[in-house]
Amino acid sequence: MTFKQFKAAYQKLLEFIVFLNVLALSGVVIVGFMSRLLGSPFSWYDEVASVGLAWLTYYGAALAAAKGAHITCPSIINMASPRVRLPVALLAEAITIAFFVLLGYTGYQVVVILEGSTLVSLTSISLQLTQSVIPIGSALFIIAQLLRLPEVIESARGAGFIDHELEEAGINPDEARPSEDEASYGQTDGQTPHRA
Repeated sequence: MTFKQFKAAYQKLLEFIVFLNVLALSGVVIVGFMSRLLGSPFSWYDEVASVGLAWLTYYGAALAAAKGAHITCPSIINMASPRVRLPVALLAEAITIAFFVLLGYTGYQVVVILEGSTLVSLTSISLQLTQSVIPIGSALFIIAQLLRLPEVIESARGAGFIDHELEEAGINPDEARPSEDEASYGQTDGQTPHRA
């Protein structure tokens, strides 16, 4: 299996996990809504829904990291030359990974501390299970960042970073920029642009 195939398979795995999370959370919300509508709400609804939302957040963040879809400012970093762009991009990646290493370690400590604790409304579900998303989600995020590192280095050394929203919309970033002719004929002082 090549690196690209592994990266694609990892992204598909994350997409599947997020899909299951969305499906489960949607089911919980629908069941909770229907039970309230019928006048006998389930006591576990609020607690389970909040856990589901936390799971969706962590696993969704890992998927966003795999796709390079987290909030960035590509136009700002692209103003710098590749000589400056590369160390800045690598520093940003190192800070992000360090944060998730710390979060994962702290999350693991929380899971250990919660041994024997359960949800208030569903005592059969361990808090260790519900909070396991913190170290697991952090590890998945770190793996996603590491798998994207060659792409980040290539973009930093090359033409620069592409806005992910344009990429997802199928818009070529070069086509989104106005050409030099269009920029020089832009509106000024409320006048309609015209060509000589």
